[in-house]
Amino acid sequence: MTGFTKIDMGILVVYLIAVLLAGLAFSKKDMKGKEFFKGDGTIPWWVTSVSIFATLLSPISFLSLAGNAYGGSWILWFAQLGMIIAIPLTIRFFLPMYSKLDIDTAYQYLELRFNSKVLRVLGAIMFIIYQIGRMSIIMYLPSIVLAQLTGISVNLLIIVMGAIAIVYSYTGGLKSVLWTDFIQGTVLIVGVVFAFIYLIFHINGGFGSVMDALTTGGKFLAPTDVVFDANIFKNSVFIIIVGAGLNTFSSYISSQDIVQRFTTTTDTKKLNKMMLTNGALSIFLATVFYLIGTALYVFYGQNPELAQTAMQDQIFASYIAYELPVGVTGLLLAAIYAASQSTLSTGLNSVATSWTLDIQSLLSKKELSFKLQTRIAQFVSLGVGIVAIVVAMILANGEIKSAYEWFNSFMGLVLGVLAGTFVLGAFTKKATSVGAYAAFIVSALLVIFLKYNVPNVTSWAYSLISITVSLVVGYVVSTIHIHMKGIKAQPKEYTTIYHD
Repeated sequence: MTGFTKIDMGILVVYLIAVLLAGLAFSKKDMKGKEFFKGDGTIPWWVTSVSIFATLLSPISFLSLAGNAYGGSWILWFAQLGMIIAIPLTIRFFLPMYSKLDIDTAYQYLELRFNSKVLRVLGAIMFIIYQIGRMSIIMYLPSIVLAQLTGISVNLLIIVMGAIAIVYSYTGGLKSVLWTDFIQGTVLIVGVVFAFIYLIFHINGGFGSVMDALTTGGKFLAPTDVVFDANIFKNSVFIIIVGAGLNTFSSYISSQDIVQRFTTTTDTKKLNKMMLTNGALSIFLATVFYLIGTALYVFYGQNPELAQTAMQDQIFASYIAYELPVGVTGLLLAAIYAASQSTLSTGLNSVATSWTLDIQSLLSKKELSFKLQTRIAQFVSLGVGIVAIVVAMILANGEIKSAYEWFNSFMGLVLGVLAGTFVLGAFTKKATSVGAYAAFIVSALLVIFLKYNVPNVTSWAYSLISITVSLVVGYVVSTIHIHMKGIKAQPKEYTTIYHD
């Protein structure tokens, strides 16, 4: 039980410097306009795929997946199987549309489909608010864990994390972000797999003991876990798979930080490879995390004298700090930091892109030059980064629990409601802007009402509810609008799934 040593500190510092230098190296070329927002066409599809994986795997997941398996069963692992819903839907219906339209942002699709700049701005504003809060939480959580393990000031950790991400996001645009995400994601994968193998070799009975805990020890599914409930609004394996699938689908089609990756190429074969590789990586690493959680349960059961007093979500970080060899501890804690920086840098770039192209360009009376667009995006990424750092520090020095729970719920609501509007536009020819507004408002109000007044409805059902309600309300209101105004619905080419 050595804890965090000076050698580990040295490795952590060297790693952070290396990431910063790598980000700066990829930003040597002067990026302007679309190159800043979409890359310069030289980014391999596999780099973008790992970047999507690193973006979606926030440190919240990193710390909590192993904790879930350690403290309970594998029921939430089934959320990863939602990929079998999200990926085929995205590949079949939305990637071909986005490729043919060659959109610059997710919310440009809303303007093209509904001929409404207001809808485009509204979508962008919701995404920006969601992303600022997400970035603050993502800086706060791992910094608190590292501060407890290392003794370093949590405020200093937050500032360093934010500053490094701001520097390479500001200078190099999307290309720099994608390549640094690839480095961070690779470190994360290698580090976690090593930790798992090391842990297995230090368990009496090895992997067999872990499998015994899963098969006969009730760690895979607990007696209280329900596989299928006829009331699909109650928690069960079925609704977790469906709900998680639609949540991920919502991210793929309506969250700018993910859609922005799709804009790096119009080659649908490369886009499909991105999606499939990302799905395979996500399922693989989530499974490793759950195996680690079960292995930790077995390890500490065999060695109770080594058990720390860490909270459930910090049990993996505690194992890293106290049980892994000197040096490896520093690298693995750097991997936790890496997960945060990947999500943070992506958030900064996507917010800057959305503000500049979806809001600033539409509000400006004159057309913005590529050079001016780039400067605006750089200043936005700098300003938003500073705001996120300040909010994270406020959370770190205050009471996080209620704020975190509230905002985590809010994050789950936003993308489902947004995705409902995207699905309405893509799957119906009749949908009008009036129908889209109605769908947006009704689905948002309904899901918020359910969240705070009907606790029996599981949060895994929110995306299913919001997308279904958006389709029904949007279609009905659009039909009424068309008949009352005597107009004919004529969506632009490639803005629905019905165009070849």
